Amino acid sequence: MNILSIENVTKSFSEKVLLEKISLGIEDDDRIGVVGVNGMGKSTFLKMISGHMEPDSGSIIRGNNLTIQCLLQDLEFNENMTVIEHILHGEQQLMKTIRAYEVAVNKLEKAPDDEELQKKLTEYSMKMDVMDAWDTEIHAKSILSKLGIFDTGLKIRELSGGQRKRIALAEALIQPADLLILDEPTNHIDYETIKWLEDYLSQRKGALLLVTHDRYFLNRVVNRIIEIDKGKLYSYNGNFEYFLEKKALREETQIKMEEKRRRLYLNELAWIRRGAKARTTKQKARIARFEEIKLTGPETTKDQLDLPVAYTRLGKKVIEFNNVSKSFDGLTVIKNFSTIINPDDRIGIVGPNGSGKTTLLNLIAGLIAPDKGDIDIGETVKIAYYRQNNENMDYSIRMIDYIRQTAEYVKTSNGHTMTASQMLERFLFDGSQQHSFIKNLSGGEKRRLLLAKVLIEKPNVLLLDEPTNDLDIQTLEVLEEYLEYFQGAVLVVSHDRYFLNKTTDRLIALKSGGRIGFYNDIDTYGCSLKADGPKTKQQIGAASQSAQVSQKIKFTFAEKREFVQIDKVIEELEARLERISKDMSESWSDFVKLQELVTQQKKLQAELEEKMERWVYLHELAEKMEHC
Repeated sequence: MNILSIENVTKSFSEKVLLEKISLGIEDDDRIGVVGVNGMGKSTFLKMISGHMEPDSGSIIRGNNLTIQCLLQDLEFNENMTVIEHILHGEQQLMKTIRAYEVAVNKLEKAPDDEELQKKLTEYSMKMDVMDAWDTEIHAKSILSKLGIFDTGLKIRELSGGQRKRIALAEALIQPADLLILDEPTNHIDYETIKWLEDYLSQRKGALLLVTHDRYFLNRVVNRIIEIDKGKLYSYNGNFEYFLEKKALREETQIKMEEKRRRLYLNELAWIRRGAKARTTKQKARIARFEEIKLTGPETTKDQLDLPVAYTRLGKKVIEFNNVSKSFDGLTVIKNFSTIINPDDRIGIVGPNGSGKTTLLNLIAGLIAPDKGDIDIGETVKIAYYRQNNENMDYSIRMIDYIRQTAEYVKTSNGHTMTASQMLERFLFDGSQQHSFIKNLSGGEKRRLLLAKVLIEKPNVLLLDEPTNDLDIQTLEVLEEYLEYFQGAVLVVSHDRYFLNKTTDRLIALKSGGRIGFYNDIDTYGCSLKADGPKTKQQIGAASQSAQVSQKIKFTFAEKREFVQIDKVIEELEARLERISKDMSESWSDFVKLQELVTQQKKLQAELEEKMERWVYLHELAEKMEHC
């Protein structure tokens, strides 16, 4: 069933046309991935569909009573709200009741002897029972815990940027919606959480529209791909692999059409040069056709960055760690770490959020010093560091001047000389854009510009901190190709499984207590996480100096009650299932009764599975509380 239609929509910013007369229909079972180069209008497209932005022309028709939930790049928060108040916002009576109950619980924990609060909590608990709101509240807490948020009483102002992004994601997932819109949901979450989100969205009912650079995620979650390219919209019914196949066919067709246009242009040009005169209607029409062909430029089929592999010679000695340790506020992030990094190493750095991955890169870059041990860096090493934020980027200057600050010219590995302007062209910034101010670029375009700045420095050791965040898939593909030919060492922090598999030879994994493990690939690392069992508080909430807010882990009032009762509930469900199995074996000749028993059995099995999941969650939480 169609839930939303877009008809001849156009959207421009200044003179740049992002979307031109596009049309699209969204069905209630569509799971759509949106792809395209940064700055082409993906986020704008999502904002128009969600109602946060209006088109310049055309119409967006939404179904009656259509509910939409969004995770957008521009996050808005009430700083004084608590986590639970934010994610359970809304005027539905159900959300109001759960909110009031949670507020009462948090207040009572601070003043357990307050009789008035106890009375209110009892009143709200009764309302929760009447409205059958416990499942919604448990669902919300479960999603928050999967995203590494345990203290729902924290104020928004106390949270780091990464935590805020995860809370905004939780809000979008928890609120009921016919259409869920997610803009880069895998940014700021770790390997395990991405896997959980992948499974969650695959099983979720309702329409989904998302932008992500994670190609594995796209391939496993979506059933339709929309590509936005130079104002046009192309739709492909299938996952990411299907899209790549069909896009290649489209590009091949475009190449043939361009070749036909070029031949026609040359023929008409020859005719014009022979001295054609517009004396007849036929000749006038032919001259007009020539002018039209001349104005119709070639439609680029694929943006090629063609990065210059420029680097400085690197000696045999690169980087050596000798029993390095680093702690923050008494929390050990790296402990007695020793390793040798060789000139041709391609190393991925993985681990839960806050485990110290960026700290490891900062140690190599010399931005912080180890508490113990030493890091020996070779004399020929020239490090370039691509960081998560654009802290050194002056938004008030033009992008061409930003690149020229590093180099006006650069000599590539093939001996050619490339100007700063040509470098920008390789990064999809054409001549008309290069004199634009940085402040006018999209978030993804700023990241792409920063990458150009880093690579033009001619490094021989590359440190990349979450390079896949906010970069489009096309740029990532070319970066992967660049790293393949780069003659030097590469250390990359990333949760992007596809990128890690494509660009690294081995992994360094940071674990709890400062432990460090070594793995051959991301799949082996993933298996090790299952073998290690539940994550500890250190793994989930470990904080580097830059940021994570430590969170007190605790049971809510409802969880305490559930924790005490859940073993008995599971035993009763298992006993009921056993009785039904026995009844089924005795009722094989009574078809009607047998059907009733089968229905009961399926219902009980589903309930038992749900309770077993809750048992695991509650016992993991209890184990974390023991380590607090």
